[in-house]
Amino acid sequence: MREELSDLLMQIQRQLISSRDIGLDAPLLSAESLQYLKKGPNSESESSFEAPPWNSLKELEQLVSKCERCKLSKTRRSVVFGEGPPHASLAFVGEAPGVEEDIAGKPFVGAAGKLLTDIIGAMGLRREEVYICNVVKCHPPHNRDPEPDEIERCLPFLRSQISLIKPAVICTLGRISAQSLIDKGFKITRDRGQWHSFMDIPCMPTYHPAYLLRYPNAKRQVWEDVQEIMKRLGLENPRRLRD
Repeated sequence: MREELSDLLMQIQRQLISSRDIGLDAPLLSAESLQYLKKGPNSESESSFEAPPWNSLKELEQLVSKCERCKLSKTRRSVVFGEGPPHASLAFVGEAPGVEEDIAGKPFVGAAGKLLTDIIGAMGLRREEVYICNVVKCHPPHNRDPEPDEIERCLPFLRSQISLIKPAVICTLGRISAQSLIDKGFKITRDRGQWHSFMDIPCMPTYHPAYLLRYPNAKRQVWEDVQEIMKRLGLENPRRLRD
């Protein structure tokens, strides 16, 4: 973890210096963040992504937007950081942006995104009330699964997001998201619907909306998982997810 953090800090430092040299304004950083970048990961304070120096999601997003930590940076159109209120009580975490998300720069905007919006509505919430992001922030070519090294490089960003948002509940969407946050041996058909924990936050894994588009009968299972989340958040049961 310390080696990854050191590598990321070196990249950020190079980007800031490069921006200055070509006459661009560097992103606004807090005094604490600037001090952290100067000292690096070997400073006396044990700052890490679990206890981030970033003051806000916006500040973190500015840094992530120029990330070149893995090969996906060479093929992406945009970094899909995530969206939602900075202190949402519920966070949905998918696996990686698709083609439409890569173009729009926003998570879950395609057909799977519309279905996720319906699921959120069935919970009695609006999409604008929850936080939505992915484990990997860049689109893998040809919609392939993100590879282990790409997940490893990007996971610290997700940890920072969760540290800043502090949601009451996390809902992982799909196998890869659950394997990244819960356990590498996680099997979605066997283990979904059971409470787990990520960064000491209750975590409920369920099927990815894209899976529901192929297998609509699984909506019943997702609705069961969603009801568990609603109970944990103290939400009423307004209506069932449509088949």
